Amino acid sequence: MDRSEGQAEAGTVFVRSQRLKNRKEFLFLAARGRKAPVPGLVLQLFRRQDSDAARVGFTVTKKVGNAVVRNRARRRLREVVRLVEADTPLNGLDLVLIGRAATGKRLFTDLVADFRKALAICLAEADRKAHSLRK
Repeated sequence: MDRSEGQAEAGTVFVRSQRLKNRKEFLFLAARGRKAPVPGLVLQLFRRQDSDAARVGFTVTKKVGNAVVRNRARRRLREVVRLVEADTPLNGLDLVLIGRAATGKRLFTDLVADFRKALAICLAEADRKAHSLRK
């Protein structure tokens, strides 16, 4: 496999997702979304009323480290979402992944498990809230 094939394969799954980039979108998720802190990251999730592709945003603060460390953490978080999105439908969700100091140091398999755990927690909370509103 040459380099261009690997890039095409890696991008095909994650291309479906749209990115959250505006401060307004991040603040909306912080205010209205469900939050699940786990050792490797903090996940904020909001379930939209549509079934469009998931929109994902990533943020890592300067407390985590210098630009190199923050960018590495963001790359790891992007790859985690790409892998999980391949086998778990994330349609209709807005997600913000917040990197922690442990994001760059944690084993990648543990980071994926952290994301799956946080996703399950947030989805359960969102379902509970939606169920209670219907009554």
